[in-house]
Amino acid sequence: MNAVLIDTNIYSHAMRGDAEVIQTLQQVAAIGITAISIGELFSGFKAGNKEKTNRQELNQFLDSPRVTLYSIDEQSAEYYCLILDQLRSNGTPILTNDIWIAAVAFQHGMPVYTKDRHFNKIKGLLLW
Repeated sequence: MNAVLIDTNIYSHAMRGDAEVIQTLQQVAAIGITAISIGELFSGFKAGNKEKTNRQELNQFLDSPRVTLYSIDEQSAEYYCLILDQLRSNGTPILTNDIWIAAVAFQHGMPVYTKDRHFNKIKGLLLW
């Protein structure tokens, strides 16, 4: 596989030493992460007692030439709108942040690597 967009939980699993996640991340050529996930991570860091260390580790991860940080823009917002409409029509809502992550995945043609099964509710989303 060439590239994956990681969900926040994948970064967390990797940092906790999850061998399966680490092996998968080592095999892909490119890793994407969204600004949404960064916000979720910052929030978790703030709530913990190792914020400075966690931020330093995240910065090292983001500095890798294989890692790209994706921001939200107007095109992401269009995908967000389509996904949210589909989920509402199906009566299958999921967390707003995860809709944004899926929107970025659609925008950049990347599968989402996640441990969350609710991403399965998004029609057409490629999952790892």
